[in-house]
Amino acid sequence: MTLKKGVIINSLKIADSLPNETFSLYLPTSFDTSKSWPVLFVFDVEGKSAQAIGMFRSSAEELGYILAASSNVHDSLPTTQNILISNRMINKVFEILPIHRNRVYTGGFSNGARLASIIPLFIKEIEGVISCGANIRSVELLNSKNPFHFIGIVGREDYNYKEMIDFKKTLNRLKFPNQLLKFDGGHEWPNINLIKSSMEIFTLASMAKGNIEKDSSYVNTLYNESMLELNTLLDSNDLLKANELIEESLSIYRPFKEMDSLLKRKKELRKNKWFKSINRNENAAILKEAFLKDEYSYSLEEDVLAYNFNNLGWWNYQMGELKKYIDSKDRAQQLMGKRLLGYINALVEDTIDILESEKKVEEEGVRFLWMLKTITEPNNYTYYLKIISDSARIVDYGTALFYLEEALKNGYNNKNELYSLRHTELLRITPEFNSIVSKYLKEARYDFIEE
Repeated sequence: MTLKKGVIINSLKIADSLPNETFSLYLPTSFDTSKSWPVLFVFDVEGKSAQAIGMFRSSAEELGYILAASSNVHDSLPTTQNILISNRMINKVFEILPIHRNRVYTGGFSNGARLASIIPLFIKEIEGVISCGANIRSVELLNSKNPFHFIGIVGREDYNYKEMIDFKKTLNRLKFPNQLLKFDGGHEWPNINLIKSSMEIFTLASMAKGNIEKDSSYVNTLYNESMLELNTLLDSNDLLKANELIEESLSIYRPFKEMDSLLKRKKELRKNKWFKSINRNENAAILKEAFLKDEYSYSLEEDVLAYNFNNLGWWNYQMGELKKYIDSKDRAQQLMGKRLLGYINALVEDTIDILESEKKVEEEGVRFLWMLKTITEPNNYTYYLKIISDSARIVDYGTALFYLEEALKNGYNNKNELYSLRHTELLRITPEFNSIVSKYLKEARYDFIEE
């Protein structure tokens, strides 16, 4: 096997007996076989292993990490099967490369992060996890006798934000080493600086455990960078972020330095009246968020079971309430509103996936959810088109024309796509259809005659 350095190598075989099971690999340009290397196994359950590796590539190159990602794990597979596939990939990497067995990590985003987080529960060689935007749902699987280092990264607008905060509390109780790094954004990959910081934390933890030689210069450089960032946050009166940075710095640098000065700054910050006020607002918003999530989840389940199309008006009202939160002058309310909007959309999409995967699809339930998506995400035209096509199929032209006009009102303008929708052959030659198209897009494909 010939392995190139500094490039992502795709489609490497796990074994000749498993020709369809492959993985992607990245070796830093400094790689040589004379020493052992840390490795980060990246998980993506949508078949985009090379792209997932790409998110860690620049940090791995700078910090000297090997990256590997299976091309065969998938969210449609049972967890046990994904773990077996992952274990075969890990063993293959151990077989062909000089890996430092105390520096083996996993990482991923969203559902990939959930898989990355559960791998250490079954494969004991894993030292730590970088989990972006999600964590383990089944916390009862965690064992305080077999802890691993968990680094969560989450956007302040991410609908999993509260879940990640609660998980950190669980890890603290079980005495798992952990950090939670936050950024301004939603349910998305974090920027490369946060990914790099996570990998630096693993390097520092390895030094603290004596797995690699302690580098005082390296430690001091990272610590001083953190203190410069802290001063910037304090100068700009961004006290919540300053408090978060102090908390994480205490856990990261305590094995290397005296923490008296940092503890003093933490104590001073906690006495600050402005900090107390904004911290209280955030805690109140998170508490309210939990209540509203439960309400949305219960209401959606009831509406789908009853095909309660009449309740679409209630959902429309809720979107108006969320807009008030998002437009609020209070930062905690703004973030809560954005997280709740993301939560509703994720909840609806997950429910659609569940219904559509059943052997006998509940068509009325799916139609309700498509209509709900036009309320919760009005600029996602996919669902308008699904309704138009499906309504034309069952000759419900009134519904089809209503959602045609709603889509065009909201800015949809792809005429070619519109005139090629399945099941609309008869609908799109009607005067009503072409009149609506002409009203919003200037010209319809077919002329119509006004009587």
